[in-house]
Amino acid sequence: MSEPSTPESSPQDPGADAAAKTNAANPYRIGPRPLDRPPPDPAAAALFGRPAGVDGAFSAPPGGRLGARDAFADLKVAPPPPEALVTAFGRPEGSTEILQRPPAPPSQDGDDAEDALWSSEDGADPWRDPAAGAVIGPPAVGKGTDGRKTPKRPPGALLSLPELLFGRRVKPSALIVLGLVALLIGGAGGLVGWVVARGGDVLTGDVTLSPVQPGKERPIGSVADIANKASRGVVSIEVKGAQEAGAGSGVMIDGQGYIVTNDHVVTLAGRLTQGQEITVVFVDGKRVEADVVGRDPKTDLAVIKVEVANPTVLPLGNSDDLQVGDTVIAIGSPLGLENTVTEGIVSALHRPVVAGGDNGEAPVVYDGIQTDAAINRGNSGGALVDSTGALVGINSVIRTAEGSTGSIGLGFAIPVNSMRRITEALIRDGQVKHADLGLNAKSVSAETAEGAQVVNVTDNGAAKKAGIEEGDVITKLGDRPVRNAPELIVAVRQYAPGQTVPVVLARQGRELTIQVTLQSD
Repeated sequence: MSEPSTPESSPQDPGADAAAKTNAANPYRIGPRPLDRPPPDPAAAALFGRPAGVDGAFSAPPGGRLGARDAFADLKVAPPPPEALVTAFGRPEGSTEILQRPPAPPSQDGDDAEDALWSSEDGADPWRDPAAGAVIGPPAVGKGTDGRKTPKRPPGALLSLPELLFGRRVKPSALIVLGLVALLIGGAGGLVGWVVARGGDVLTGDVTLSPVQPGKERPIGSVADIANKASRGVVSIEVKGAQEAGAGSGVMIDGQGYIVTNDHVVTLAGRLTQGQEITVVFVDGKRVEADVVGRDPKTDLAVIKVEVANPTVLPLGNSDDLQVGDTVIAIGSPLGLENTVTEGIVSALHRPVVAGGDNGEAPVVYDGIQTDAAINRGNSGGALVDSTGALVGINSVIRTAEGSTGSIGLGFAIPVNSMRRITEALIRDGQVKHADLGLNAKSVSAETAEGAQVVNVTDNGAAKKAGIEEGDVITKLGDRPVRNAPELIVAVRQYAPGQTVPVVLARQGRELTIQVTLQSD
């Protein structure tokens, strides 16, 4: 049996023979050349192909085929390095070593043999020791010749501010010039912005306002002069109960601390309640507790007293001297607004005012001063002064339109002459007695008579004793005409109890005059 042939000698493998021949001619080529590779593109072969006569991947070694070495002579190679670099980093002349060894110290034995490139002895260069650990650690430094560690390098000088900012030393004069240039640039930018902003809005610009003129002179007797003087004698009154509260105004009428106000201001729901507190607030904000001296529900007047030193007292005028059209000023605290001043005129005199009468109490009736000076809730008990600043009335009530609660120019005040008589009695006695005719009447208007018709006569009353009968129509009492029942009450209260006054009445078509001596109510 014949032995199998080896690939190297197999006659059936022509590619192997060709590869062997090629490898023999080019020892740098490895393996046979593939036979099934398609022919290369001529353009690509011209750009990336081997030079003519070169079969392998590298140039022919020294001693190779001359044709191969000649083919590489046409290739462009890098220019030779500068002589300075060759001297500094190149191999020593005649050296064939790939790595440069450190200079070897002279041998103690006198031998010229070179030491190993690295050594495991202490002090060897760890960067040349292949056994050195590839880890991050302390610096690879050795020790000095004396066995001690190399001392640390002292810290260098710190950088100055100019060196830190500009990277080098700068003269102070240059810094000053740089600062001035920056200021000039900033100022120019601000000026440009101001000009642009000023011209961007046509609604703004430089204006010159007229100077303030000297203060206006306020002659004596002007509203401002009167209000300045009179308001110091007007106070605010606050009333607090267990479940209710109220507020109004008052007038200081005596240096001992007596204040006159309306009865409905100091009472809550028409009466004084237990634990009720009354506080008086002066113009300067001072608050003082007050006590009730006396009340007169029939005329809606009351007197309270505070303990203060040297209060401002409002002088009393004469309401009988008033005429329709006279200027008057109302001062008070409407709606809690202290020291409010309104101006108006006297629009009517001797206007009978009827108010109250709720909760079974007798109605309030007085001979009122009508004014168009604005009076609102809170003005009650405040002052009505004339053009001299004298007190001529105590503001009491207003008439309002249907659905309205504010002033419509119809306010009423109690005349100061009536107030004087009543307050003196209250301060002296704590109460006041009014004259009484001893009858009840109603208002009538007929062809035969207009006045107050007698509804009934009180037994042992003044009217009964004088002979006045039911059905009589009283048309005049004293010197005052009587056109309705309120006017009869007002006319009677002008007199004191015990006085005798003539009463004119109509009875069965006849006019009679009867003398009546008034009694106390």
